[in-house]
Amino acid sequence: MKQGYLTLETGEVFEGMLIGAQKDSLGEVVFNTSMTGYQEIITDPSYAGQIITFCYPIIGNYGVNALDDESISPALAGVVIGDLCEMPSHYQSINKFSEKLKQAGVPGIAGVDTRLLVKTIRSRGTVKGYLSTAKEAQFLDTEKAPLWVEKVSTEKIQFFKNNGPHVVLIDFGYKKSILNALLEEGCSVTIVPYNTSYEKIKALNPDGVLLSNGPGDPMALQKYFSEIKKISQYFPTLGICLGHQLIALAYGAKTTKLAYGHRGGNHPVKELRTGKVKMTAQNHGFVVVDESIDCQVFDITYRNVNDQSIEGLMHQSYPIQTVQFHPEAHPGPSDTEYILKDFVSQIASLGETRYAFK
Repeated sequence: MKQGYLTLETGEVFEGMLIGAQKDSLGEVVFNTSMTGYQEIITDPSYAGQIITFCYPIIGNYGVNALDDESISPALAGVVIGDLCEMPSHYQSINKFSEKLKQAGVPGIAGVDTRLLVKTIRSRGTVKGYLSTAKEAQFLDTEKAPLWVEKVSTEKIQFFKNNGPHVVLIDFGYKKSILNALLEEGCSVTIVPYNTSYEKIKALNPDGVLLSNGPGDPMALQKYFSEIKKISQYFPTLGICLGHQLIALAYGAKTTKLAYGHRGGNHPVKELRTGKVKMTAQNHGFVVVDESIDCQVFDITYRNVNDQSIEGLMHQSYPIQTVQFHPEAHPGPSDTEYILKDFVSQIASLGETRYAFK
């Protein structure tokens, strides 16, 4: 392994040994606090264009299996870890973590003081980083961030037949776990590109619509807000993560970027109706601004226990609900699995009596 460097745009340099694809890479440096699930994390399309720092000190100890990829090909810009395990032990393991990165064309760096790096990100806020064999890097302020959703969304409609209600899954960078959760509930699922119009979705005649997670700034999708609003006013709708933000924006709310985001498998969220706290999996850098919510239109259903940010919304007139966290992800507890189940039950119960809102 070659010696390499992660250079932050704020000037800090972190040394380590390069792993995975041998190429330079520029990306937004973020961190994830999960103790397990590294395979799911590196294949989550929501990390498109980002360099992930794993807080857990050893990565690769249970290898990589054939089941847990969340997408066909990783879209992240790079990986930063502390200790790399090259001798994995698990009965399902078919590959090493480092080989997975190499085959996917993703560069990484191991042997980094990730504790110091995370402390740096927490004090500086999320910054760009450059992975390379060289210590120096140029960061151009004029660089325009690409529309990452466009890079990870499906290009064609896909259909999965089942016996239950028909759900259209709008793909902003969906995780395979969302599709699997719907299929396990008996749903027929049609996956459509992120820019599919209201009229095209209406022609598919679904019983409900789910707006998926995805990468990037939700405001980059501003030209689609009017279509999203029409879709949600006509069909029972669930928004997850980016989908949550897009629905809020479509109804006039605002979003803002967090200093270093929520990324991990143990974020406590309070359900305001019951007062119960749920442990959730999260991966997002933006949140809906509290003061921008019209309380005569939406009820706030969940709040983050740590920073009180909005974690869920429910429309007071239309069957629209949103969550900032991932109810389909089960990093140990499955506290919020009921959200998807309730959504499927809701659209199944409406059946032929489903009505359009004017």
